[in-house]
Amino acid sequence: MRGSFFDPQDEDEERTPDPERIFWALDDDLPKDVPAKPESLPETLPCISSRDMVIFPNMVVPIVVSKPRSILALEASLAEGRLLFVSAEKEREEGESRGDPVHAVGTVCAIAKNFRGVDGRSRVLLHGLFRAKINRWISREPFDLVRYMPWPDNPPTRTIQVEALVRRVVEQTEQLFRLNPLLSPDLLSVIRAMDEPGTLAYLVVANLALKTPDLQKIYENRSQTRRLSRVLYFLNREISLLDAKRKIQMDAKGEIDRSQREYFLREQLKAIRKELGEVSEENDELAVLSDKIETLELSPVAKEEARRQLGKLARLHPESSESGVVRSYLEWIMDLPWKKPPARKVDIARAQKILDRDHLGLAKVKERLIEYLAVRILNPEGKPPILCFVGPPGVGKTSLGESVAKALGRPFVRLSLGGIRDEAEIRGHRRTYVGSLPGRILQGMRQAGVTDPVFMLDEIDKMAADFRGDPYSALLEVLDPRQNKNFSDHYLNLPYDLSHVLFLATANVLDTLPSPLLDRLEVIEIPGYTEEEKKGIARQHLWPRQRKENGISSKQADLTDAALERLIREYTRESGVRSLERRLGSLCRKMAVGILEGKKKTFRIGSETLVDWLGQPLYRETPDEEKPLVGVVRGLAWTPTGGDLLFVEATLMKGRGNLKVTGKLGDVMQESAQAALTYVRSHAESTGVPVDFWSRKDIHLHVPEGAIPKDGPSAGITMAVAMASAATNRPVRGDIAMTGEITLRGRILPIGGLKEKLLAARRFSMKEVLIPEENERDLSEIPAEVKNALRITPVQRMEQVFDRVFSAGTHTRHGV
Repeated sequence: MRGSFFDPQDEDEERTPDPERIFWALDDDLPKDVPAKPESLPETLPCISSRDMVIFPNMVVPIVVSKPRSILALEASLAEGRLLFVSAEKEREEGESRGDPVHAVGTVCAIAKNFRGVDGRSRVLLHGLFRAKINRWISREPFDLVRYMPWPDNPPTRTIQVEALVRRVVEQTEQLFRLNPLLSPDLLSVIRAMDEPGTLAYLVVANLALKTPDLQKIYENRSQTRRLSRVLYFLNREISLLDAKRKIQMDAKGEIDRSQREYFLREQLKAIRKELGEVSEENDELAVLSDKIETLELSPVAKEEARRQLGKLARLHPESSESGVVRSYLEWIMDLPWKKPPARKVDIARAQKILDRDHLGLAKVKERLIEYLAVRILNPEGKPPILCFVGPPGVGKTSLGESVAKALGRPFVRLSLGGIRDEAEIRGHRRTYVGSLPGRILQGMRQAGVTDPVFMLDEIDKMAADFRGDPYSALLEVLDPRQNKNFSDHYLNLPYDLSHVLFLATANVLDTLPSPLLDRLEVIEIPGYTEEEKKGIARQHLWPRQRKENGISSKQADLTDAALERLIREYTRESGVRSLERRLGSLCRKMAVGILEGKKKTFRIGSETLVDWLGQPLYRETPDEEKPLVGVVRGLAWTPTGGDLLFVEATLMKGRGNLKVTGKLGDVMQESAQAALTYVRSHAESTGVPVDFWSRKDIHLHVPEGAIPKDGPSAGITMAVAMASAATNRPVRGDIAMTGEITLRGRILPIGGLKEKLLAARRFSMKEVLIPEENERDLSEIPAEVKNALRITPVQRMEQVFDRVFSAGTHTRHGV
């Protein structure tokens, strides 16, 4: 038998197996623990159905079990005896009433092998033992269980007629094997040696392409002679079909021979025209292609391959499909840029001016880009790092790449990698496929028209790997400056030099990037903008652009500073400026409608009239729960779209000191909750928790917006404060937020994403933020306006946290 029993392409147990994957076994091949005699088997067996397949005695066949009921039946069989009753499903016409789902006559099978896949399906190797008939259905739930009885053949009568029928079946089978070379010669040897009519019928019919009802009728027939007669009928029909197919193939071959004859005649005609001095359009096209190949500055390898392909094209018929493939390949070779890039003069002062003009703020990012450009000027042949801009959506990662291209005076090419799962999107398809194309890298190079563009690989974190390959691995060669000098695309199949290309990348997060790819990138973080930076960006870029796109002049529209501040605070809440630009566009569209309706010629939008234009604010300037509450604590979280304020709630219930955590928290936050509970319990005296508290109460810890997955190592102190507040009935200040991880001894561990979290605290109008003491060194990266608006308190231990968060005054009732 060739191939594997368990083909990964199998979808369920209702598929007809390939004849090459079926073989016949003797009783010696049975599993050791399966009895071979029907009288020694149990009276009831689990039952599974098979579609498009009938299993005969002594047949060994692999199937894939995927239905829940069938999997339960399989598990029950494996637990007791490794035996199954397998029968073909009935075909029902539309509107026919439901009855027994399978045919009554089936096969008792032994499970020779079983393999449970990661997808939940089971790959099973079944060994047919003997034919049987369902006597009674014992149960239908949770799986089918039947009582059966053996269904043996009628006693054979060996006559001259039966002997002649056996020989005729063997002769016709030999004829079938001669017409169908795909059938195994070994099986023919077995059939020749078989003289048992019933078993011979099974062997032959298993290799015929019959429908399940025909197979079932043959299988149910207890007369070996009638069964063999029916098989002979189908044998004759199959031979007739193969004879007809052979005739069709011969006719088609005659058509091909005629086409080849016409091709040779055209070649002779071409030679005659050449002798007469006549030139055809085809010759003109070939001459143009030849001239273009010789004049283009191709690489030596590419020029040689182009000449070879042109010679091949000249020998092909112009209307043949292969001629179109070769012509398309030649066009790709000639359209790609091959010439060495010219020396480009770069002015650092001009580059700085372009970056400042196109982007407000981002001082650290622009400083690194200027350093990058300076190194490229001093060492043009050096191997520069691949810069990867990482940050929330809308902070200007892609536009930074455009500014770099302007500063260098190079074309800019953007390639969006979001959703790519096929490796061929990077490396291209081989020319053996219909509609093959080069990968997106070479498509971008043809679009640029030069060998040294600025190539932006956008959304590099949105790719994924599946059965079609790993596009991340394909990018390793593209982004490695020591390998991409001879980049090989599957379609082009020629070395192509990418070493002059300036590759940049963007991503929202780095968690999804493989380590080998991340090792080739230099990460530049763009955390987000402050409110003042957003106002400047809106004034300099967003508002003028939206006015222009909507046909509004600067004299027709006036947006006050107060209105812009309110728009930023109450109608958008993001790290970038994409939502802010959409809101400004909405204002311009409403102005355009007002101008055309003749209501006004000019508009002035103030803070108090902003509600009339955009409706009620989406966000309050301060959080809804700004008053001190028991068991409610404000934590700071990092998300791919920027920082956010996270409410953590704790409440008490009667119990025995257990902890219940809800809110779709990940494993890390679950562990943080357990560590926080351990700390609060172990420091009950210092935190004011009653001695008998843990024997009387349970704690329920909840993080709202439970549909959103949340995880990360920075919520420990927030959870500990919430539990301590609920246990001691002390309210927590409503104007304070915090971030940090806790150890069992109460030490505060450092966190990441500090800038995003402080920006979020300012957006939510927090007055004070508690941060780990070890993060104090990161405050130099925080804008001055953020540090001036917040009281940032570094803490090292939980005792310091408790001193800052609990409000003075009388205790309030727990409101949950």
